[in-house]
Amino acid sequence: MDPVNLSDTNGLITLLAGLAILVGIFGVVVPVLPGLALCWAGVLLWAIFADGGWAKWLIFGVATAIAVLGTVVKYVWPGRNLKRSGVPNRSLLAGGLLGLVGFFVVPVVGLVLGFVLGVYLAERLRLADSRQAWPSTKHALKAAGLSMLIELAAGFSIGVTWLIGLAVT
Repeated sequence: MDPVNLSDTNGLITLLAGLAILVGIFGVVVPVLPGLALCWAGVLLWAIFADGGWAKWLIFGVATAIAVLGTVVKYVWPGRNLKRSGVPNRSLLAGGLLGLVGFFVVPVVGLVLGFVLGVYLAERLRLADSRQAWPSTKHALKAAGLSMLIELAAGFSIGVTWLIGLAVT
């Protein structure tokens, strides 16, 4: 197998698109990078600059539909579950803000720790009972996990769609 020829523009574009998709999938798991946006941008880069005719635009359209659907579902489904469990948006906002602070205090892990602590403290203040605050915190964690899994599935689906596009074009 020949090494990648970097003087070959099509090969370079394909390599960069693949790297963007891979980094995007990694960005879903480690929420520092805009995961789905990077996956989608990798396919867009490939569709604009790589050889392949009209089929690459069909692949880009499918990737766009996956990205839009994944983004909508990642907010709607977990949000509906949180509404049912009674966790208010202000508790999630407190978790998000403390998660952001935690990210800078304890990189990467601090994001999760700060989120949990923020939701717990907000629920503790709202409910005035630590025994009732913990179940609400667990509901928020489940919703965040479900959201991440939905986004990860969409990112992998975009990657597989792009790989099918590479095989077809």
